[in-house]
Amino acid sequence: MSDAIVRCLWAGTDPLYIKYHDEEWGKPTHDEKKLFEFLILESAQAGLSWITILRRRNNYRKAFANFNAKKVAAFTEADVKRLLNDEGIIRNKLKIRGAINTARLFLEVQKEFGSFYNYLYSFLPDGKLIVNTGHKLVASSPISDAISKDMKKRGFTFFGTTICYAYMQAIGMVNDHIPECSFKWAKLNS
Repeated sequence: MSDAIVRCLWAGTDPLYIKYHDEEWGKPTHDEKKLFEFLILESAQAGLSWITILRRRNNYRKAFANFNAKKVAAFTEADVKRLLNDEGIIRNKLKIRGAINTARLFLEVQKEFGSFYNYLYSFLPDGKLIVNTGHKLVASSPISDAISKDMKKRGFTFFGTTICYAYMQAIGMVNDHIPECSFKWAKLNS
């Protein structure tokens, strides 16, 4: 019997990816701040690789008020200009404005549902996370379709079904670790 750690292939050899895979990806979170953080990061990732965003995560944390949704929702045009000059983040005007809008909408959803977590899990059958037990990799699902469609109706941008599914994986709504991954079940029990 081997004690070797087995990881999902996508984690590769990049230490940042490995740390993200081992410590965060697929691990369920109820933390509203973390849910907001991943909304901002996943939306910034649209059209880019996830490692690009992971490498800039600390810069995003500084640029977006440590992912404090209330503070980000209050950002002004001066903040938009500041962010457009911040070389540590993706300087896309639409994504920056989208992130500020996301903060405002995030707060509205929290008010309506009691928490963003409650809103998200209302889409899951019986409110329970999804654990995929096979090797089939998908980029979207009927649930990510429904969530992204509803969020689009609410005014969220840069959050189509593929980004939504990646978000669901990141926050542990979906556990897509391969069955052999050393972190498949550990993520559910931590």
